[in-house]
Amino acid sequence: MNTLFRLARWMVFAVPLILTQCTSIPELGALADNGSTSQRRIVVNLGEQKVRLYHQGKLVAVSPISSGREGKRSPVGSFSVIEKDADHRSSFYGNYVRDGKVVKENIDVRKGGRPPGSKFEGVPMPYFLRFSGAYGLHAGRLPGYPASSGCIRLPKRQAKRFYDAVRVGTPVIVQR
Repeated sequence: MNTLFRLARWMVFAVPLILTQCTSIPELGALADNGSTSQRRIVVNLGEQKVRLYHQGKLVAVSPISSGREGKRSPVGSFSVIEKDADHRSSFYGNYVRDGKVVKENIDVRKGGRPPGSKFEGVPMPYFLRFSGAYGLHAGRLPGYPASSGCIRLPKRQAKRFYDAVRVGTPVIVQR
């Protein structure tokens, strides 16, 4: 009986925790080709470090995020998806490369000089959904706290699912 009690107690705490880490409610595949963008919206909650996708007012997906860190905060407000780029690369952050080898890494192209004979290679930002200026949602590293330069990072699988489920024009609400 003691083992059964421990298992039940574990499930009470673990199952909700596991479910909140998943992106699913139903599968999003059917949303990719279904209806207009007026039926969908993305809501980013910076305080919770979560993003939610709604379709016809119903929650259909939730994902953890990593938003902009101190000094490079993510913009707050009402926006819409203005560009989709599945293979986007950063225009500002990346490495200088020469002959296929990195000669200077983790740079901001707006600061410092380019080593002779090298070219800039931006950091990959797969499944990029631009919503304001240089800011967007995309696949990236999630350390468990705000760590980006202002973009909203999602796990790669979730970034693809959100990318496939929305179109240019989909509302994006970013709130603290």
